[in-house]
This record gives sequence, structure tokens and C-alpha cells, in this order.
Amino acid sequence: MLLNQFFLFISGVEIALILFIAVLVMGADKIPEFARSLGKGINEIKHATNEIKGEIKKSSSELENKSSNITKEIKKAKEDLDSISSSIKRDL
Repeated sequence: MLLNQFFLFISGVEIALILFIAVLVMGADKIPEFARSLGKGINEIKHATNEIKGEIKKSSSELENKSSNITKEIKKAKEDLDSISSSIKRDL
């Protein structure tokens, strides 16, 4: 959000000045190579974050499945204990 607000304060003239300085520093022949490298880097970061998100979703769904199985086992054990305790109460 803050980044979007920052770009609102940069005018076209300021962007042109930044590009002009970049051409002076790197040279005109290096800018396409730099832009290509920057694009590849951003693409790799995007893929890595998507992969991390997928792993997190996968592990959370596995945990949900395990917790639901544990809950079922606990309910079954409780029902078994209730049936045993009710039969003991009847015998007394």
C-alpha cells in the first residue's frame, strides 16, 4: 500500500530523469540485459512464493485431515468408555 502511494508522487519528468541517469551509468547496450535479468529475477521470486503458498496450503489441509481423524478416534473412545461405564453402573 505504501509503495503505491510512493509512486503517486513520481511524475513523468522524474521517471525520465531516472532513465537518463541509468543510460549514463550503465550504457544503452546494457539496459536490455539488465531489464531481462530483472524480469527473470522477479519471475523466479513469483514462482518461489507460489510454491511456498502451495506447500503451506497442502500442509494445512493435511493437518486438518489428521485433526479430524483424531477427533473421530476420541469420539469413538469416549463412546466406548460411556458404554462400559453405563454397563458397570447397571451392574451396581
